[in-house]
Amino acid sequence: MRLAVRVAKGDARSVSSIPTTNAAPLLYESHSHTPLCKHAYGTPQEFAAVALERNLKGITFTCHCPLPDGNSSHVRMDPEQFPEYLDLITSAREAYAGKVDVRTGIESDYFPGVEPWLEALHARAPLSHVLGSVHYQLAPYRKHYFKGDVLAYQKLYYEHLAMSAETGLFDTLAHPDLIKNESPADWDFERLRDDISRSLDRIAATGVAMELNTSGLFKSLPEMNPSPSQLVLMRERGIPVVIGADAHRADRVGDGYMEALELLQDAGYAEVSFFIDRKRQDVPITAALASLPPLSVGAGLP
Repeated sequence: MRLAVRVAKGDARSVSSIPTTNAAPLLYESHSHTPLCKHAYGTPQEFAAVALERNLKGITFTCHCPLPDGNSSHVRMDPEQFPEYLDLITSAREAYAGKVDVRTGIESDYFPGVEPWLEALHARAPLSHVLGSVHYQLAPYRKHYFKGDVLAYQKLYYEHLAMSAETGLFDTLAHPDLIKNESPADWDFERLRDDISRSLDRIAATGVAMELNTSGLFKSLPEMNPSPSQLVLMRERGIPVVIGADAHRADRVGDGYMEALELLQDAGYAEVSFFIDRKRQDVPITAALASLPPLSVGAGLP
């Protein structure tokens, strides 16, 4: 049996077909968005439907958090929309009860000084998974921190990544080499290896997980975030990894999971993780692979 996956209304890309599997679902989509961020498409129910079709156990919505003072408000929900966000997810949870475990999470931006705002935000509702992101590309962050030196900006990114883990605010650090897309021609992993290693040492000491984000395949430097080289450094330090598709459209839910799991195996990982009620759950990668449909679909832009 093959089930059709709908794409966003008005999307000219072709519809994908997903084969079902009889294996018990094990994995969660741990990074997905809602239209409240102003650049995602499709209702949470549509996202949950794809999670069901792709034999995922659940989906956690982690839409971009509101920030104070209108900070990058064009790509995130407004502060007063947070209750609406909770209601959207509640509706999907009720619609898919007994079929897909629908969870409420958040993707919260980190920069020095935002900690009190995020602490108060995270306390407003029970959250199942909290992602921490350093979005170097957003204008307010860039205006404050970019001084014209690309290498210094890359190093600062990893400094802020480590600082974000040390706040204790986050379960997982999202797309943790996103900075390589700042200027792909200037990206040289070996030049930054020592800085990255020091950052990862600090992150490992906190116990915070890091994400393998499949949407990196569609960015300026087309590989998952982080790269295989960084994954090896993470594995050497025992840093757990959560897979997320960073789905901004329903047809990207769970996209690239099979390839991501194989990358983790190549880096030496034996387990993959996800969070439920902010507690890490670990699954053997071999079992995770067996739970997925045999066809891994690349659905296009995130």
